[in-house]
Amino acid sequence: MGCTSSVYALGRKKKVTIPEAVVFVPSVKIPAQSDLQRPLKGLIPRELLDRLVCLRNQIVLVAEDTDASAIIELRRALEEYLSLLLGLPKKEHGLQDLVEFKWKNLEDGRQETCVANSWFELLSVVHMMAMLTLSEANTLMIPKDYSGSGVRVVSTDCKRNAVDLLLKASGYLEFCVKNVLIHMPPDIKNRLPKDFQDGVLEAISIQALGQGTEIQLGLAVESQKATLSVKRRLACELLIYFSQAYQCLSGCDMNHGYGKKHMWFIKWKFLESKAAAYYYHGLILDKGNEPSCHVSAVCCFLAAEELLAESKRACLSFCLAAPITRSPPLWGAMKHLHQKIPEVASRKSQMYGYLLEEEKALQAPELPDFQLSLRPDDYELPEMDQAWNREKWEIESHSLKEHLKDYENGIETE
Repeated sequence: MGCTSSVYALGRKKKVTIPEAVVFVPSVKIPAQSDLQRPLKGLIPRELLDRLVCLRNQIVLVAEDTDASAIIELRRALEEYLSLLLGLPKKEHGLQDLVEFKWKNLEDGRQETCVANSWFELLSVVHMMAMLTLSEANTLMIPKDYSGSGVRVVSTDCKRNAVDLLLKASGYLEFCVKNVLIHMPPDIKNRLPKDFQDGVLEAISIQALGQGTEIQLGLAVESQKATLSVKRRLACELLIYFSQAYQCLSGCDMNHGYGKKHMWFIKWKFLESKAAAYYYHGLILDKGNEPSCHVSAVCCFLAAEELLAESKRACLSFCLAAPITRSPPLWGAMKHLHQKIPEVASRKSQMYGYLLEEEKALQAPELPDFQLSLRPDDYELPEMDQAWNREKWEIESHSLKEHLKDYENGIETE
């Protein structure tokens, strides 16, 4: 979420705050006022049209007045709006391109996107649901009574609920890529905001799974029952997720405001996860009896230490990239690893220094590959509202004089 100062419609300045980012929430887009009445009047029943307009306006008002923090109310309104919206993209209704839908960035409220395509509206609604879900997961990972002491206490239930929300958000975004974007013609897709590119949406979907795995690794570190093998597997899976997310972004235009911040986040988490993977892999190798096992283990610990230092720099770059965010206090697995990795790397280097001197070329071994555990939740659109049952339609006749009046009013307001 952004931190820059912006102004309400009534001219009141928002309080400038620097939010904390545990779960990455990309730029949130909210609907802007759009004229549905004029293009749809006389084509669908008045009651259906009024409900469409009313629900969309409700979403606009709640999102603007609360900075999209009223997640439960917004989610309920978006789901209800979706069931009504589903009739517009249907080819048999012939209404796909009649309405120019407008959306804007929540952070600055100025960059509007206007697209006369119902699939764009559907994409924007599901995308907003995904962003709200990510925001909710972020809130769960930040204790309400956080006092700035650097001590983070998040209950196990909150962490597990956050994982569930991340899987849900990932499912929304996967649906956008596989079931919505494919219906949009190339000329429309080229006009979409840069953060609606296929690769960007796919990357956010994958990194949500990665952050779910990050929380699971933290739970494993806190559990006395979790074995080293389990921790290594989770760390390696975490690395794979962020590697895949980076690959998705490699073909996208990220040279824009939030794009640069997004790239820094991916780099930060990639370096952290690789450090964790090398650390746990080193602990397992160090249990071997051969001298080569100890040498390989020390190489893993030294690589982990170097990667950890790089991740700190990447974290700072992420926080300073616009819009500025606060880095959360160390938590979960990384709170443990920031202490253990330098300590173990130093101790093991001294312990096996004589073996390291005998080796001519020191190189960290390859990390094991694992099948990924987390998958996006399946998302299905709600049933289309019964108001679209055309057999029951009664459409009021619309005279030519009324059409001309609507047209003239539209010109005056533009």
